[in-house]
Amino acid sequence: MEPIAVIDFETTGITPGDHCRATEIGVVILEGGRIVDRYQSLMNAGVRVPSFIEGLTGITNAMLREAPPIAQVMGEAADFVGDLPLLAHNASFDQKFWDSELARLGRSRRQAFACSLLLARRLLPEAPNHKLGTLNSWARLPNTGKAHRALADAEMAANLTLLLAERLHDQHGIAEVSHGLFCSLQKVPAAKIPEALRRHRGA
Repeated sequence: MEPIAVIDFETTGITPGDHCRATEIGVVILEGGRIVDRYQSLMNAGVRVPSFIEGLTGITNAMLREAPPIAQVMGEAADFVGDLPLLAHNASFDQKFWDSELARLGRSRRQAFACSLLLARRLLPEAPNHKLGTLNSWARLPNTGKAHRALADAEMAANLTLLLAERLHDQHGIAEVSHGLFCSLQKVPAAKIPEALRRHRGA
């Protein structure tokens, strides 16, 4: 599998905008079946964190007052990722914030996002549910730290991605698992996954 950048954001809300911004980013680079590099930082966008979010993440307004400016952090994160393909768990959420915060810097995303949530729904139908923490416990993946912190969640998603790649290889006979295959499979209805994989093996 070629290198993939797995990202996770913590934010002040659900939809990016002037009053809803990123507060933390974690990025891990997967290569050769393991995590080879990491980037993490809190970031200060000058937006107040609601008390509910403080309780959920442990990221407080006091912590963010001491954090580097969001423009600096996002520039560093974008440079760290470069042109590597992207993946996140529930990628529609992280993609919105990645695109929104980059746009504020006059930058834009060039690569596709794969989604480990959509892939897990298709490849791990027997799991009790497809929340990241549930999958991590159910599959007995490594404990990466406190949930709802960006680097811990990014590492959890990376370990899940390796599990999905292993399942594609061992149970479905896919010799070469790629980010492009992930992006294709996440669009296929669950019932049609076996057929899609047969076509891929025959390609």
